[in-house]
Amino acid sequence: MPMNKDFEDTFPALSKELRNGETQKRRIDGVRHDMPDKSDSEGEEKTFLPDAVDYIRRCDTAAQAREIIEYLVKQGELTASDAREMKRQLKNEGLRSFGSKKEKGHYLRFGLEE
Repeated sequence: MPMNKDFEDTFPALSKELRNGETQKRRIDGVRHDMPDKSDSEGEEKTFLPDAVDYIRRCDTAAQAREIIEYLVKQGELTASDAREMKRQLKNEGLRSFGSKKEKGHYLRFGLEE
């Protein structure tokens, strides 16, 4: 079998094995079937949809948080009872009871997992 000179220079031992027909044989004992298919997950990106608490954690004041809560109720993303509970928590426990402030670029630094 004719060999490419570059291949022979780069892989001399392998070239010799192939030329002389002395290739080694390895037995395969098993095959994994549970491995994730890379082609399926390559195009998938994690999408993050913030909820009311995520928006509230970006607020600087309780007034901003109340405005966010009222807006989400108008948009139908928050029920009236959930809004009442959040406003009660805001009044009694304060803005940071929802969690520490999320600054600009939070998800770039910390990712989606928290």
